[in-house]
Amino acid sequence: LTLGATQAPDTGATTLLAVYAAGLGIPFLVVALFTRELAARMRPLRRLGWALQIAAGLVLVAMGIAMMTGNLSRFAYWLLEMFPALGRIG
Repeated sequence: LTLGATQAPDTGATTLLAVYAAGLGIPFLVVALFTRELAARMRPLRRLGWALQIAAGLVLVAMGIAMMTGNLSRFAYWLLEMFPALGRIG
């Protein structure tokens, strides 16, 4: 976004910004189209909702502690050693 905003107009800055905006907006539009179907498919998970919320909360707390203690980067390097394919994503 910064690159596109700082480029001269004749270098395709408008195209960069348009592609960025489309890449950001299109997934939200697709999700909006399938919300009703997704809600129907998620109904069986309602029984597990409280357990999923507690598990997600515990993961957030663990990540916060790892960030404060400096262990998050150590964990990231461990993940890359265990799963080298993660290094090729992005």
